[in-house]
Amino acid sequence: MLYYLIDYIERLYHPPGFQVIRFITVRAALASITALGIALVAGRSIIDWLQRQQLGERVREGAAAGAVSHGHKAGTPTMGGIIILLSVGGATLLWGAIANTYVWLALAATAGLGALGFLDDYLQTVEGYEQGLRPRDKLLGQVVIGLGVGGVLYFHPDFQAYNTLTFLPFLKGQVVDYDLFRFWDVGMDLGWGVYLPVVVFVMTAVSNAVNLTDGLDGLTTGVTAFVSLGLLALAYISGNVNFATFLNVMYLPGTGELTVFVAAVAASCFGFLWYNGYPATVFMGDTGALALGGAVGATVLMVRKELLLPLLGIVYFAEALSVIVQTSYFKYTRRRTGTGKRVFQMAPLHHHYEALGLHEAKIVTRFWIVTAITVIAALLLLRLR
Repeated sequence: MLYYLIDYIERLYHPPGFQVIRFITVRAALASITALGIALVAGRSIIDWLQRQQLGERVREGAAAGAVSHGHKAGTPTMGGIIILLSVGGATLLWGAIANTYVWLALAATAGLGALGFLDDYLQTVEGYEQGLRPRDKLLGQVVIGLGVGGVLYFHPDFQAYNTLTFLPFLKGQVVDYDLFRFWDVGMDLGWGVYLPVVVFVMTAVSNAVNLTDGLDGLTTGVTAFVSLGLLALAYISGNVNFATFLNVMYLPGTGELTVFVAAVAASCFGFLWYNGYPATVFMGDTGALALGGAVGATVLMVRKELLLPLLGIVYFAEALSVIVQTSYFKYTRRRTGTGKRVFQMAPLHHHYEALGLHEAKIVTRFWIVTAITVIAALLLLRLR
């Protein structure tokens, strides 16, 4: 909103220096500073309020072999994702072109999944429900939000020219079309029948994977900060005709504005890390984890780079895969032998390394380093064909 006001003043009165507000890079920098400031300043007040309301983490100790005790974290304020939502929303509303379809869709996806996570946290911490939302209810909420995002990406006029296209590394031309029905003359547009399930899967998978990653102090916050920096580069490249042409990727008019949003997400994560780093004084809870999953999922879909997710968000991918492997193998061996066996000491993956004796701060730092490396690798793929 402040962007529109300054732009209006510049066009009307031409004060010196005001024209820089039109540059996306300038507004991305301002959004970063604003988001960081909100997280640092408002964060302390929100944490104090959460403590006064006694909205602390409830730790359920596992009984499995190799289980790691986190009893010392009980009572630490949770629902700190409110800080992230305020930071991202405030900075984007101030410096982003919120009339841009990409921007408001990213904000809507982030806020929608953040609200779903808040409801889950509220039921756990305030109402006393041990599991919060029932898994099927949470999944239903994710699917509905995914359908909303997919519906806009497919049917909105701004996306009509490439609504089923996406980037595929190593392929000549680097573009693949999800619309399998284009091979047959069916007399109607059925591309949504393939694309909408893809969007729902990505939104649901990413938000759940980010949620599973949120198990150690600063882990999800730091990983998402690095992933967001990668998305920032992807959004800027996709929305800049010169960079898109040079790297031979799809030019997507308007996606450059996502740079402001993603810059706010990255800065909010760094600001939240001030309080969430080891030893954490606040946890983001599902409020923050699902919101960040929504931001990452919606952004990567809008820049048409979702097939880079296994590399770009390799930690998310590994954490989710470890849970799937652990659960599947345990059920399989119990059915075959009567005794369930485990592949990992614990799942998700970060708890496996904890059970092996690594300190959580070391695990978190190494996961950050791995993410930084794979984000750079994902960006390098843009030039390979």
